[in-house]
Formats: sequence, C-alpha cells, structure tokens
Amino acid sequence: MQKLDDLITVTQWANQKNLTPATGGNFSTRKNQNTCWITASGVDKGKLTAEDFIEINWQENTVVGKGKPSAETALHTMLYQLDENIQTVLHTHSVNATVLSSLSSHDEFIFDNWEMKKVLTGVSSHETKVGLAVFDNDQDIPALAQRVKQRWQKNPLQWGLLVRGHGLYSWAQTTQQAQLQLEGLEFLFQAEVLHRQMEK
Repeated sequence: MQKLDDLITVTQWANQKNLTPATGGNFSTRKNQNTCWITASGVDKGKLTAEDFIEINWQENTVVGKGKPSAETALHTMLYQLDENIQTVLHTHSVNATVLSSLSSHDEFIFDNWEMKKVLTGVSSHETKVGLAVFDNDQDIPALAQRVKQRWQKNPLQWGLLVRGHGLYSWAQTTQQAQLQLEGLEFLFQAEVLHRQMEK
C-alpha cells in the first residue's frame, strides 16, 4: 500500500497549495496493469485516508470500495490504458490553470522561455517547446476520454492536459515525479498570468 500512502501525501500537499478547493479534483495511482485506486467523489482532499479511495478495474468493469467513484474516473482509466508507463494521474483545479485554459482559443497552450520547463520529464533546455493539449470541457467524461484517445493516437501527449475552464490533468511514471511536474506546471501557469498582467 506504499503507493497509496504516497498518493495520500501528494493529495494533502495539493490541498494545502489550494489546488483542490471545495473538494474539487481527483487523484489516482495504478495498482496493476488493469486496476487503479482513485479518490471517491466529494471527499475533502486535505483529510483523505485509505478508505477514501476506490479500486477500479477497467478491464473487468468492477468497483471496490466505499463511496461514489469520481465522475472523471473514465479519463483517468483512459490515460492508464493509453500509456502503460503512467503510474499516477493528478487532476487539480487551480485558479491559474482554470483561467488560462479558458482564455486560450487554441488546442494547445505553449509555454514561452521559462526556465522552470526543465522540471518536466525529457525537457533539458528552457528553449524547448513545451505545449499542453487543451480540450473543451464536457460533462460527458467518457466522450471527453475518447477525444483524448483520438488525439493521443495521432500524437501522444506529454506531461498533462488542460480542460478549458476546468483544470489540469498531469501524470508521470512515479507519484513523486507527478508531484514535481504538477508543482512546476503550476509555477508556469502563475508566471504566465503575471506576465500577461504586466504587459497591459
């Protein structure tokens, strides 16, 4: 259960950083090839225990645990199926990510010359182009998951994606790396917001 303990630690950290206001967001980690643990819906992310996670097996279509699975479970499980290397998925609702994604009219958000980009896996220079895919929000999460799949099959996504006016999904091969990338991405969002404010 070490992986679940690690995820609880990250979830509580995210809550302290105000990335999961009003019980928002959902967090998951892979248990095995076809199963993950995901936060139950409506749970205060600052007070999570192991009992607040539900075990989802997407191959057998089974659910084990108390409470109701997150409404966005289908997107988490789709990401695990698209890349077997993904071990943890973090979905947050920061103000900066939500606002920036809603301001973007493109299907990708490009970060400019920020040094912090190097925290992202595989990025070794601030000059490297870093783009996060942006998808329109949709209350039909399975339909959104299918759009993510279709785009991924054309060009695999890296690091994360933004749902317009909603928030950020980020992922990595370890829970620790997922936390590091989440913190780096949130820095980049804040830098973009401040930069735009100062340009006015």
